[in-house]
Amino acid sequence: MEPGKESRVLVIGGTGHIGKHIVAVSVRHGHSTSILIRDATPSDPAKAQLLTSFVDSGVALIKGDLFNHESLVKAIKSTDIIISAVGPCQLAEQTRIVTTIKEAGNVKRFLPSEFGSDIERVHTVDPVASLYAKKVDLRRLIEAEGIPNTYVCCNGFAETYLPSIGDVKTVSAGPPSDKITVLGDGDVKAVFVVEEDIAVYTVRAIDDPRTLNKIIYMRPPTNILSHNELISMWERKAGKTLHIVRITEVNLLEWIQEKAFPLNILLSIALSIFVRGDQANFEIEPSFSVEATELYPDVKYTTVDEYLNRLL
Repeated sequence: MEPGKESRVLVIGGTGHIGKHIVAVSVRHGHSTSILIRDATPSDPAKAQLLTSFVDSGVALIKGDLFNHESLVKAIKSTDIIISAVGPCQLAEQTRIVTTIKEAGNVKRFLPSEFGSDIERVHTVDPVASLYAKKVDLRRLIEAEGIPNTYVCCNGFAETYLPSIGDVKTVSAGPPSDKITVLGDGDVKAVFVVEEDIAVYTVRAIDDPRTLNKIIYMRPPTNILSHNELISMWERKAGKTLHIVRITEVNLLEWIQEKAFPLNILLSIALSIFVRGDQANFEIEPSFSVEATELYPDVKYTTVDEYLNRLL
């Protein structure tokens, strides 16, 4: 980003898990940043506090939502870059954003809500397979409409998987005390990226010509680890040995069918990441994709080793 060339950024889903980080980084990087919100005075104290912090930092709150076309048009016509960080329940509704972008005619870049594995390289089952299919359909629509885009494939959220040392049965619950669940043989490589770093790479990419109409993958070299390697790293730090309970792929598939939302979604994502290795089992093709740490070597990302130190 050149001085004086800051973009006008609209984040849709700006109070969500990854959206809030993107909003904070965008305004910190000097972009004129706004978020689309249904309610500027939410009853949820945490959300209200987040919005207050946004306003204090210079973020504009634009009242509207995906189902109010007039409000969406107004918001989009006043922006250059649109970043969607909507959750699973609104993935299909992003077609409304595409329609409005086409109508407005002023948007320089659209980043749809991806923020995970590359949806066209995953091998998993429902319920998450159906969600991924919606994202694939949206990609094809964006391309058919000729909308400038960047697809962000950040791989695994560190704050989701690392606190439990990769145990998907106890996501975000904290490090295990004595035993840990491992899916498959535990040797498949996965990629873990801290949410703050995901936001930094995303914001760096929004007006970079090298990421236009491309996929940007996030594969920090030191953060590509198997579950077994992650467990060993934690055991050395914590000074303990964990009892490993291994779950076969067959048993995992049974779990996915048996469990209710949201665990069934987490498990079907875990099938792709920890058993089938869909985040690191392919080469990045330079004709249509780039890798974030190679594009922005000046960004000091948080390593898995450093993140685990926070849990001690």
